[in-house]
Amino acid sequence: MPAGESRSPLTGTVALPERVRSPWWELGRRVLAALAILAGTVLLVYLDRDGYRDAGDATAADPGGSITLVDAIYYTTVTLSTTGYGDITPVTDTARLINALVITPARIAFLVLLIGTTLEVLAQRGREMFRIARWRKNMGHHVVVIGYGTKGRSAVDTLVNNGLDREHIVVVDPSPVAMADAHADQLAVVTGDATRRGVLHRAGVAEAEQVIITTGRDDSNVLAALTVRQLNPDAWIVASVSEQENRPLMRQSGADSVITSSDAVGRLLGLSTVSPTLGQVMEDLLTYGDGLEVAERDLLVNEVGRPPQSLPDQVIAVVRDEKVYRYFDPVVTLLARGDRLVVVRPSKELPWAPRPGTHHEPIADEDD
Repeated sequence: MPAGESRSPLTGTVALPERVRSPWWELGRRVLAALAILAGTVLLVYLDRDGYRDAGDATAADPGGSITLVDAIYYTTVTLSTTGYGDITPVTDTARLINALVITPARIAFLVLLIGTTLEVLAQRGREMFRIARWRKNMGHHVVVIGYGTKGRSAVDTLVNNGLDREHIVVVDPSPVAMADAHADQLAVVTGDATRRGVLHRAGVAEAEQVIITTGRDDSNVLAALTVRQLNPDAWIVASVSEQENRPLMRQSGADSVITSSDAVGRLLGLSTVSPTLGQVMEDLLTYGDGLEVAERDLLVNEVGRPPQSLPDQVIAVVRDEKVYRYFDPVVTLLARGDRLVVVRPSKELPWAPRPGTHHEPIADEDD
């Protein structure tokens, strides 16, 4: 190991994913185990029936009282349930040893299975219902991500890296694999088809602030956007399409921003071929946490009235009155209160911070 390098205590360890099963499956499995204990004990008592005495069936001809299969079942049930009426008792040394060494541990295991399973199921279901109720109560102004494939995961990573709490993100996806991935990333998941109103309603789309649609099919994205817009006319919808020709249709469906994934990848491939250096820069801008970063920030008070080119950040666009202008546009020759800046800055700076190295200056709000 190189000098100064520390090894993580988790290095080399194996961590397997937790197997999550339905509580009813667990209950059924344990009931079967309890029945197996019951049947085994009945068989054990019946095979050693000569070592038991049934006081209720004793007669002058048969003072020991014969033990039948029904008697063995009866004795087993009252013994394992700890009722123990005492009418059937072991009388031989062998029967008593079997009761002490085999049937008594079986009785304990039987009770643990039934009582423990009942308490566990009730506690688990109650705890889960409480968690869901608390989550729904606190849900609002959150982000719904429809589709948790490669694009969905990258979008969530970007949101989290820009300061959004994972508790404010809800994933909607019908795939069990996507559900497992989202749970591994500590995200709430609603399993189902995002084109159905009921599924989106459970995800709280009506109260969501933003919705990201990234399924693998353009037609599903369009239907999801239509349904989201019906449930929430004010949500900001960002959607991806694979083909450029579907971009206008996605806009008509209610998406505020549409990203054409095939064109974006193709353009990056072309730039990397024509100019490998330019391709590296573009890839740097698209990669979070390394090198350069594209960010949007507020205008500071001491930047009002200055040209965009004179600021410490590399300004590439100015947002004024909800319109985006290039930094060289004559409309934004001088910056004004209320402007927002799209800048290129070192990735080590927080994207939402005012500017590198100065995170506490007053913001130039147009209402001031």
